[in-house]
Amino acid sequence: MKYKRVLLKLSGEALMGERQYGIDPKRLAEYAHEIKQITDKGVQVAVVIGGGNIFRGVAGASKGMDRVQADHMGMLATVINGLALQSALEDAEIPTRLQSAVKINEVAEPFIRRRALRHLEKGRVVIFGGGTGNPYFTTDSAAVLRAIEINADVILKGTRVDGIYTSDPEKNADATKFDFISFDDVLRKGLKVMDTTAFTLSQENELPIIVFDMNKAGNLLKVISGESIGTQVNL
Repeated sequence: MKYKRVLLKLSGEALMGERQYGIDPKRLAEYAHEIKQITDKGVQVAVVIGGGNIFRGVAGASKGMDRVQADHMGMLATVINGLALQSALEDAEIPTRLQSAVKINEVAEPFIRRRALRHLEKGRVVIFGGGTGNPYFTTDSAAVLRAIEINADVILKGTRVDGIYTSDPEKNADATKFDFISFDDVLRKGLKVMDTTAFTLSQENELPIIVFDMNKAGNLLKVISGESIGTQVNL
């Protein structure tokens, strides 16, 4: 395997499957199967999931809700998604730990870096919930921050499109896909890979990002194996 330790970033919307809201158990089972394929190869996996399928803080704030309150609600949504993924992974016989930046000791461990590293070394998948624990920061920022803290080799951003394009491929049939692109080119072209804070943090720490289609069976294993799947962002 090309990578030994990875941080997989999933959006909350990805868990909806064909639904308009909430969590699709079928999609969870598919993701668990994809993750099991790489853990069986000895790859250490950490996961950060968004909460947009349940509640998005920015959306709540735009409708008049206090932003800090809204962001805390979004953090709790990521913990709910983390619990759902943990259940699916354990159904697939993958040992899993959920750590939360927001203390909810009855359902998740508090985030402790050394403990997270130990779990990974023992072959457990670690799900990081609760974002960064602070309002005004997205789960993209949480993903990059946790990836740096656990010394991940790469951030794998699983989406419903197969990479980064010149424009939205779902809206523009003429959009062109990049196989490789530099951090500087992403910024210069104004492409949306992650929010600016997260992207800059990744660039400053020389942490590569691979954007790929998580919904296509076998893609995660192909990425880990070093195949040219999706788009790789590096220096």
